[in-house]
Amino acid sequence: MFAFVIALLVNYPKLEEQQERLSSHASSVVMVSTMIFAAGIFTGIFTGTKMIDAMASSMVSVIPEQIAGFLPLIVAITSMPLSLVFTPDAYYFGVLPVISEAAISFGIDPIEIGRAAILGQMTTGFPLSPLTASTFILVGLSGVNLGEHQRFIFKWAFATTIVMTIIALFTGAISI
Repeated sequence: MFAFVIALLVNYPKLEEQQERLSSHASSVVMVSTMIFAAGIFTGIFTGTKMIDAMASSMVSVIPEQIAGFLPLIVAITSMPLSLVFTPDAYYFGVLPVISEAAISFGIDPIEIGRAAILGQMTTGFPLSPLTASTFILVGLSGVNLGEHQRFIFKWAFATTIVMTIIALFTGAISI
């Protein structure tokens, strides 16, 4: 905050200029702040009520033993498309802990689930997600329609996720 105030005063010494700069970015700041608070609430409820443990137990009961070993691969492939459904915060603080707990029950190291998830969610899925504030800022500043952006980038982002998943399997970052 102090650095922001100093930068604002140095770059825009007049009060009117400062107000104009703040007004032009206010909607983005409100959106980001709302998402951060929502993610914190979501995480607190999940952790405090032991819902993660209960959901992981339910997940273990429906996953066939033969498929369990493929859990890191499944997470890697689905992480990018799921970026269209979940914000990164919701995915990493809500969905991933459940999958990681389920993986532990099958003898899978949860670090593999984390590595698999990051292959698509934070890399190729992040600039595509309509639930990420930075995506709105990106398309807003560039003047591009969000739907057009998503239609164009989806195939490239998913293909990149698949290539990264193959490399992760080849190098042993994730295993099946």
